[in-house]
Amino acid sequence: MHRVSDAIEKRCRTPLIHIVDVTAAAVKRTGLERVGLLGTAFTMEQEFYLERLSAHGLSVAVPDAMDRPEVHRIIYDELCRAIFADSSRIAYRDVIGRLVDRGCEGIILGCTEIELFLPMAEVAGIPLFPTTRLHVDAAIDVALESRPTPGLSVRDRCQG
Repeated sequence: MHRVSDAIEKRCRTPLIHIVDVTAAAVKRTGLERVGLLGTAFTMEQEFYLERLSAHGLSVAVPDAMDRPEVHRIIYDELCRAIFADSSRIAYRDVIGRLVDRGCEGIILGCTEIELFLPMAEVAGIPLFPTTRLHVDAAIDVALESRPTPGLSVRDRCQG
């Protein structure tokens, strides 16, 4: 859906909360400049995601041509079927390690299923940016914008 976001924004009055904008803002809040992007082949190879991240001043790397098919395969053949194999977690950690070796300071988890699969703690000593979680938090912020409570985060407002 975010691939056609420009056309949607032109035709709608309701603001679109773009997942890439929200993710880029989270990365920038940490002060990072170079991040890796994991997702389906479509997300990693099509320009709609990469260009928008770059427009926010971020340098973005995707796994190399040897790693991308495995990242994609694990999403569709395993994660979408609720299969969470330890061997696949190790494969993802290895891919992340190679992205770190290429200078990535953080990793964008650009697919919902990856967030369910990897722990949200740092992997390879770098922060992870779970796009779905960031997108939902932004939507909650917008929904609650008409009733802001100064000093309370989204989680505080939702728990109280």
